[in-house]
Amino acid sequence: MLDDFFVRAIVAGTGVALVAGPLGCFIVWRRLAYFGDTLSHAALLGVAIAFLLEIDVTLAVFVVSMTVALSLLWLQRRAGLSADALLGLLSHSALALGLVALAFMTWVRIDLMGLLFGDILAVSKADIAAIYAGGAFVLAVLAWVWKPLFAATVNPELAAAEGMRPERANVVFMLLLAIVVAIAMKIVGVLLITALLIIPAATARRFAAGPEQMALYAALFGVAAVVGGLFASLEWDTPSGPSIVVTALAIFVAGLIPVRGLIKRQEGRT
Repeated sequence: MLDDFFVRAIVAGTGVALVAGPLGCFIVWRRLAYFGDTLSHAALLGVAIAFLLEIDVTLAVFVVSMTVALSLLWLQRRAGLSADALLGLLSHSALALGLVALAFMTWVRIDLMGLLFGDILAVSKADIAAIYAGGAFVLAVLAWVWKPLFAATVNPELAAAEGMRPERANVVFMLLLAIVVAIAMKIVGVLLITALLIIPAATARRFAAGPEQMALYAALFGVAAVVGGLFASLEWDTPSGPSIVVTALAIFVAGLIPVRGLIKRQEGRT
């Protein structure tokens, strides 16, 4: 029999993976991996603000992540810098501000390793409820905005010409990313959130025949990474968050093996 904390970890991780997979597909399609890193780094600043103001950590992380996302849109129009330069500026600045703020708060005992790499084994029933409530909201909104968001991903000018309002879809997409970062932080930590968003989606891209199928496969690969990583962590006593990401990487590498070629070779031998 599995312990209660391990079962809660599987349930919580599954909830995050089901949401992160479909959303991660848009990150892969739009080549926004660095943007995901920026939001995850900003999460640490949100944690510092939460401790300073004594408010809910998830709420603070969401507000800070959304502020950073909207700041990127504003700076793209005003600063005259490329997107990757702005992302680098926001990402490292937010991470440094968060670490400095936490260092000043000597009266607060903080598990920095838990924040950076997650502590999925410590999730509570309240955390699970928040994950599934937030995840259901994200998936519902993503389904509602799927068509204009996908059109804006493929061809923003054509989407605008057809009245799909790609700018609004982009803002909604950033809002959803901020929510996922906030609810996933406790699962895999600040530094590994982007991996859970990107790796399952990148794996699914090799097997999917269409965008909707890729979103489904990404969710399934994410769930497989969570379950496999947790059992590997239990077996070899390794950190749970990094174990999940390593398992996701192993699935990705396994997906690169030319299975069809191997089958044809074996058929030729027989």
